[in-house]
Amino acid sequence: MPVSPIILWTDALIYLFVIAVLLLIGHVRRHEHLLASWRRVGHSASGMSALTLLLFFLTTGLLDTVHFRPALDHTTEDGRPIYSVEVLSVLDILVTPIRIQVEKTYSAPLAAHLYAKETFELPDGTPVRDFARLQYGGAHLQDPAAERIPDIVSRGGTGILYGLLIWCSLAAGLTGWLSHRHRQSYRNTLIDIRRRTTEMPWYAVLLTLLTLLPLIGAVAMLAPHYHVLGTDKVGQDILYQSLKSIRVALVIGTLTSFIMLPFALLLGIMAGYFRGWVDDVIQYLYTTLNSIPSVLLIAAAVMMMQVYIETHPDIFETVASRADLRLLFLCIILGITSWTGLCRLLRGETMKLRELEYIQAAHAFGVSHWRIITRHILPNVMHIVLIATVMDFSGLVLAEAVLSYVGVGVDPSMISFGTMINAARLEMAREPMVWWALLAAFGFMFTLVLSANLFADAVQNALDPRNRTHKQRTRTFSRTKTTAAASGDKTSQPS
Repeated sequence: MPVSPIILWTDALIYLFVIAVLLLIGHVRRHEHLLASWRRVGHSASGMSALTLLLFFLTTGLLDTVHFRPALDHTTEDGRPIYSVEVLSVLDILVTPIRIQVEKTYSAPLAAHLYAKETFELPDGTPVRDFARLQYGGAHLQDPAAERIPDIVSRGGTGILYGLLIWCSLAAGLTGWLSHRHRQSYRNTLIDIRRRTTEMPWYAVLLTLLTLLPLIGAVAMLAPHYHVLGTDKVGQDILYQSLKSIRVALVIGTLTSFIMLPFALLLGIMAGYFRGWVDDVIQYLYTTLNSIPSVLLIAAAVMMMQVYIETHPDIFETVASRADLRLLFLCIILGITSWTGLCRLLRGETMKLRELEYIQAAHAFGVSHWRIITRHILPNVMHIVLIATVMDFSGLVLAEAVLSYVGVGVDPSMISFGTMINAARLEMAREPMVWWALLAAFGFMFTLVLSANLFADAVQNALDPRNRTHKQRTRTFSRTKTTAAASGDKTSQPS
């Protein structure tokens, strides 16, 4: 099927962000002192488990970033294909069954009937008021009351077995790679992983995959035949909405950090290095910005952008491009209002570094300010930048949910955790209560934010010099205390 590739604004920025991360990884691998710091991140069991979950979310988000317009069945007079106005992604193609299987209205998770009663006619024309059968969910069942539970158990169990089989293959491949790398037997490597004596906590990664892969396998086997997380008011699958919301959360968390870093780095280092009137102006700037309620500032900017979009509809070819521009503008506004905290940290750290001996010696030798900043100041504050960026990610994801909940977030046509929560707000008040939409959005967002926070803690513990100094002092004190105790035991023995 011919397709027309589409690169949205956020797609292009995500591609640039991925390229920047790959270049950073290559730079770290070429410098041993940087590589040693990041190896300490890999020594954290919670950090590696969180990174494993984050890789699942990142993979889902990247699959949802490759967009295209499929060709229609019709062609132009000269034989050229006509492309649909609907913009799809690779993720949409992979989850096509749950994307196109739209029911009439609400249905509970793994149900075969609608959630509320309605009046319909039987094949003989008799009207009856009952729970109608779903068009897709459980449609293969002849008698849902008797066949649904055994069918769910059978398909779910098969998916779990497939997941366990994939896990065993990955565990065997990892063990073989480690045994070849460390030049030891396969059995000894397996014992080291089980006893948790490897350099990196591979047992934590394997335990996380042992939980994740069977779950994915069960969902993959059930999703084509049931709505695993139910459907919403218009009959759309909640699992599909949850997967589509991941990209929006990742875009908000990564691109906003990407946008705020130039402001924080430039202004924070300038304020701490030059001091004087430069410091006063920058302090006045971020103090004034902090005095304005961020929600009101974001709401005003989004409303202005919305007016521009509505008055210039001809510049957007598709609904997706319009929604993407609003998402990009939301990232820009969040970045402009979120750089002040990191700027303060960099200002204080730069003021401390400026008074050190090697900086003063560089001044005495006539080294330019630009060279001092790029060669001495910037490398010594990058640990703060990395820690703050990773820790701000979860806050930005939650900020999108709050802003979309109050109506000033992403475009209503774009699926996100905030729009899902906003839609579920009224569903919780109806009778019978529709609870699964809110639970699904909360569960996915909670897992993403928790993984980001745990990984941020691992990064902070590994890269923060104060934490490393404290740990070194603690180990030195422990060794000294142990040595003193051993010496005391020797001297107390009778001669």
